[in-house]
Amino acid sequence: MKRQKRDRLDRAQSQGYKAGLNGRSMEECPYQQTDAKSFWLGGWRDARDDKNSGLYK
Repeated sequence: MKRQKRDRLDRAQSQGYKAGLNGRSMEECPYQQTDAKSFWLGGWRDARDDKNSGLYK
């Protein structure tokens, strides 16, 4: 059970990261559950920071 939960949250973070790199808004988060939403937003913030620091163009 823990493995499924961890995989779901990792997937939410990676989807958030991709969304941040593509310039999507944080309001476009598809998750409503608190855990998954916080992981998605964390990935989104990481991507925005990486993009702003010049890691991606």
